[in-house]
Amino acid sequence: MFNRNLISAGAGGFIVSALISQLYYSQYDSGDFATSVVALATEYAVYVPLFALLFYVDNRYKYFDPATGKRDIMRIRQDIKKLFVAFSVSEVIFAVTRFLTQYGLLQARLEPYEASMASSLIAWAMFFVAINLMAKAVRLFKGA
Repeated sequence: MFNRNLISAGAGGFIVSALISQLYYSQYDSGDFATSVVALATEYAVYVPLFALLFYVDNRYKYFDPATGKRDIMRIRQDIKKLFVAFSVSEVIFAVTRFLTQYGLLQARLEPYEASMASSLIAWAMFFVAINLMAKAVRLFKGA
């Protein structure tokens, strides 16, 4: 479910980022640097909230004590800390790869939507490896 949520949220960010990248490039600024920043920011603006929602919906049962029916605040805090650590490293890898790749592709004269899509796919591949390794390292899916 974790990877499914990542893919679902990433697909949303991927599509919106490509569209906004092309629109921004053609309507507002044809600069490669600015377009790369806007594309990265757009992808995060869609991806992060969507992933958080999907993760919570799929895992909400873990956050309630079955005996009392009350929310297990300690479990929520533990998982948030683990997610923060796992995502911190992985997101740096993603952001640097995404930005530098898109900037380079725009310099090579690819269309902004093409550069956005290609750079996103490359960055996502690296991100998936990193996030899964980090999730295992922080034992995100082990017992409380």
